[in-house]
Amino acid sequence: MTEITCKLLVIGAGPGGYVCAIRAGQLGVDTVIVESTKLGGSCLNVGCIPSKAMIHVAEEFEKAADAAAGKTPFGLTAAEPKLDLKQAVAWKDGIVQRLNNGVAALLRKAKVKIVHGKARFRDGKTVVVETETGPKTIQAEAIVIATGSVPVELPFLPFGGNVISSTGALALTEMPKRFVVVGGGYIGLELGTAFARMGSKVTVVEAQDKILPLYDAELTGPVAKRLTGLGVEVLTGAKALGPTAKGDGLRIETADGTERSLPADKILVTVGRKPVTGDLGLENLVLDMDGRFIRIGERCETAMRGIYAIGDVTGEPMLAHRAMAQGEMVAEIIAGLPRAWDKRGIAAICFTDPEIVSVGLSPEEAKRAGHELKIGQFPFAANGRAMTRHGEAGFVRVVAQGGSELVLGIQAVGQGVSELSAAFGLAIEMGATLQDIAGTIHAHPTLGEAFPEAAMKALGHALHI
Repeated sequence: MTEITCKLLVIGAGPGGYVCAIRAGQLGVDTVIVESTKLGGSCLNVGCIPSKAMIHVAEEFEKAADAAAGKTPFGLTAAEPKLDLKQAVAWKDGIVQRLNNGVAALLRKAKVKIVHGKARFRDGKTVVVETETGPKTIQAEAIVIATGSVPVELPFLPFGGNVISSTGALALTEMPKRFVVVGGGYIGLELGTAFARMGSKVTVVEAQDKILPLYDAELTGPVAKRLTGLGVEVLTGAKALGPTAKGDGLRIETADGTERSLPADKILVTVGRKPVTGDLGLENLVLDMDGRFIRIGERCETAMRGIYAIGDVTGEPMLAHRAMAQGEMVAEIIAGLPRAWDKRGIAAICFTDPEIVSVGLSPEEAKRAGHELKIGQFPFAANGRAMTRHGEAGFVRVVAQGGSELVLGIQAVGQGVSELSAAFGLAIEMGATLQDIAGTIHAHPTLGEAFPEAAMKALGHALHI
């Protein structure tokens, strides 16, 4: 059996794991990273990146279809478009492969040793990795668990056949005519919207009484209106019961208690994600858990000295950029640098149409925390750049303390607002006040102008409404 010793072992090469390993290597820490599948984890291979590629395909196809149908208000016409989904998936896979190669090159540049295989803890300092060439034993001074998450499978709707996860949805090479989505959260609505724009008849089944339950009604309103415009049927307060007897659809119980069958070529189940810990040998460690997730402190430390956990395996918010920031921090801690973790500036983004961004506290969360508030909201209907993009639905909202005018949270819904998340996060991170934002010159014409306008509205002197 091959034996390897190192200062740092990272288990999992997703966004958190590979960033942790790269940063540790940059700081001269002898680092090994273990991955059982492809470098980049779920985000790069079957999540964030491929889903955004297919969302872009859907956007472009819809534009062409609208032009062919004479629906564009600016005089653009075209022949009826055709979508080769197999070619679109191949293009998406090409992007993923380029990024895979990029991650591998960055790890090599940082002098990180890559081991491909399944890792299992023997004890708090030793891991055995089953590789194609046999087991390898790795002993490390510090270990980071970064094994990520996978889609939750419903026992009465197991994956297989026409029941698919988000991974399966991103690999389809034929467009389903009837597409049922179980779960009205961000993953379900991102993919459901994309398939609706590409021509599928989409139905969304959500058990709660509203879609996107993590966002308030003001933010989700434009998304709900757009879904209606796309012909998407949204059934809230409805429960999935299982496949139909013939396996050609989904049985559900509607909000009024009646049973209904929804015909479906594909049933996409997006009811959450669960941590990948089952075969990791955690029973050989003494860790504190929060349900299925590993409990961590402010510096991502677990209950065992020398063992850290980052990313989805530690629970919500299950976001790639959170995992990356945690990975960088832990690498610097292991290298002896002073670091701490602050989650206030983590942006949550929903890549629906229109997009939603939220950083910091919502108005309701700020009220529950006991703050007196100043809130300013500016509509994109009054923003020149939004008009020229034919994307006037939505707004930017700024939430601040009443007395100090310290900005507590920023939210937006609108076309392309995901690109404003950096400015929003920076404002929270730097402790900006309403005056700071209002006094920062924003280029014209841009969507970003809605940000200072919202701050000025909160101050009582908005210029353009």
